[in-house]
Amino acid sequence: MALVNIHFLNLQANYLFADIAKKVNAFRVMHPKADVISLGIGDVTQPLCPAVVEAMHKAVDEMATADGFRGYGPEQGYDFLREAILKNDFAPRGVRLSLDEVFINDGAKSDTGNFQELLHWDNFIGVTDPIYPVYIDSNVMIGRCGTYRDGRWTNVRYMPTTAENGFVPELPKGRPVDVIYLCFPNNPTGTVITKQELRKWVNYALKNDALILFDAAYQAYIRDPEIPHSIYEIRGARKCAVEFRSFSKTAGFTGVRCGYTIVPKEVSVATFEGERIPLNQLWLRRQCTKFNGTSYISQRAAEAIYSPEGKQQVQATIDYYMENAARMLTVLKASGFEVYGGENAPYVWMRTPDGTTSWQFFEALLYGANVVCTPGVGFGPSGEGYVRFTAFGSHEQTEEALNRIAQWAGKK
Repeated sequence: MALVNIHFLNLQANYLFADIAKKVNAFRVMHPKADVISLGIGDVTQPLCPAVVEAMHKAVDEMATADGFRGYGPEQGYDFLREAILKNDFAPRGVRLSLDEVFINDGAKSDTGNFQELLHWDNFIGVTDPIYPVYIDSNVMIGRCGTYRDGRWTNVRYMPTTAENGFVPELPKGRPVDVIYLCFPNNPTGTVITKQELRKWVNYALKNDALILFDAAYQAYIRDPEIPHSIYEIRGARKCAVEFRSFSKTAGFTGVRCGYTIVPKEVSVATFEGERIPLNQLWLRRQCTKFNGTSYISQRAAEAIYSPEGKQQVQATIDYYMENAARMLTVLKASGFEVYGGENAPYVWMRTPDGTTSWQFFEALLYGANVVCTPGVGFGPSGEGYVRFTAFGSHEQTEEALNRIAQWAGKK
């Protein structure tokens, strides 16, 4: 008799964005003539930049010849892309990494979910709250989170990031945390962390022999030159941190699928006998067994964003989305809402008015203005009383949605 992995049964019934889609679809059935605009799910809308398209066409043409055809690629990724990453993303910031510390993937979501497989099931994890749902759900799947009670998991240390603490999480007190999830610029709040604050987390990890899993998927949106783009800008981070990055929001690769993970050779975890196990070797072994590599075409596309033309074109798209974010901040503030983020990230985090819950506001906005947001409580208990807006729409759709929100708010 085949038995189920019972930990999967502990997952909440639906993924957050599936719940949103279900509610939006139900609304459309009841209101077929309504023009619904989504500022909720964080998919991009602008097309791939010309340099990327050209590189993909060229790669396809190569694959159409006997000499240029590529079959299985290296699990760690092709050297041409890994070298471009080191040269462009890290060397200019004074970060020195070696080629075999870079692992190309099919997007940060996969690796942030899969990396916890390397760790013993009873590690105690700490998460900033609110948080990207994959961090928690992937740990639930292995049985690491305990029991779900009153919107929280019993074996998870929640570290609130709210307006009351300036969206800066406090270091864990009491029982030390073994594995720490940090995401900056933050999804969903759109807020960032200074080098001084990030240094506190690195020092905590070094002191407590903890591992930091640092999601930097939105680092390309940072405008403030004082904000770190990589945790490795902090001395000592190579000994305690793994970093995840993605081209999804940087270059519009949500449908192309490519990103990378940095696993320094110095970072290690312990056995019960005290032996230190380097995570770099362990992750390589895992990838060789369970991952056939990112497609050659996608990796050539990613390489193209580091060309002079690619850099300029990608930055133009990022600027386009950040114009949307700036417009959101302006209109929502003028409409009387309390908003955060949106300056160094493509997300705007808004407090719901008058004690309205996240889902109540979601439905009120959908039915009142035909605009979709993301309920903050779906990102964790500290997200209750907030909603998230994304800046990834077109200028026209974003402006129309904001006009509707302003009119709706004025009538309330």
